[in-house]
Amino acid sequence: MSASAVGVRRGAAAGRAGFPHCLHAEWIKIRTMRSTLCIVLGTLAFCIGLAVLNGTSAGGGYADLSAADRASFDPLATSLRGYLLAQIALGLLGGLVITSEYGARTIVGTLTAVPRRTRVLAAKAAVLVAVALPVGLLVSLGGFLVGQAALAGAGAPHLALSDPGAPRGIWGGALYLTLAALFGLAIGTVIRSTTATVTTLFGVLLIVQAFAPALPGAFGDWMTKYWPPMAGGQIITGHRDPALLGPWSGLAVMAACVAALLAVAFVVFRERDA
Repeated sequence: MSASAVGVRRGAAAGRAGFPHCLHAEWIKIRTMRSTLCIVLGTLAFCIGLAVLNGTSAGGGYADLSAADRASFDPLATSLRGYLLAQIALGLLGGLVITSEYGARTIVGTLTAVPRRTRVLAAKAAVLVAVALPVGLLVSLGGFLVGQAALAGAGAPHLALSDPGAPRGIWGGALYLTLAALFGLAIGTVIRSTTATVTTLFGVLLIVQAFAPALPGAFGDWMTKYWPPMAGGQIITGHRDPALLGPWSGLAVMAACVAALLAVAFVVFRERDA
């Protein structure tokens, strides 16, 4: 049994275990997982590096664009494109919060110490948000700053923090990545396997998103507009496409989808044997 589960069990034996004890136990778990630091640092480094590359490449090619392409040039999305990788990384972190316990069988000790399973999963979700939100904010803010600097250095249109749309893109990007982490937690709770969780994350967040525009007719248009990760991704765009949802409407679709999956995860976690 993990040390954190032992601490919660002792609190229960003393008649004082509650949600704060679960939060403390889950914080110890996520803080001591080796993968947590690797995921956080790797995501920050890769996304900021990608923002530099995107800004340099897009800025260098701006002068050769047609008038129509210049009109649709989106410096905000250019610098925040790293969210495509960050959503996978934070989704994996969310999945590991629960699948690592199933893999090591420490989930048995956790549920023995805290029989109220909804309390355990709620604590996992709360601690995950406390980690994912600031990491998502750092990814978005760092990507924005270095990406806009690269665009400015290349003489292309760029934004400052005070420009319209910039705060929305940065904070919205952080919220989107937090939702991606919660999505990973929900998927991991339902399927229990780290490998299957990673496969699902890639499929839902990347593969469908890549192929949706190629789908035929009205179905392809609907997928492009309403597929939750694609709809939610509108939050980091500055150029408004009238055929797609608005930034906050798109993020609301993503949030509703994650909330529904979490509801399913709570039911499954409560009813299924450990």
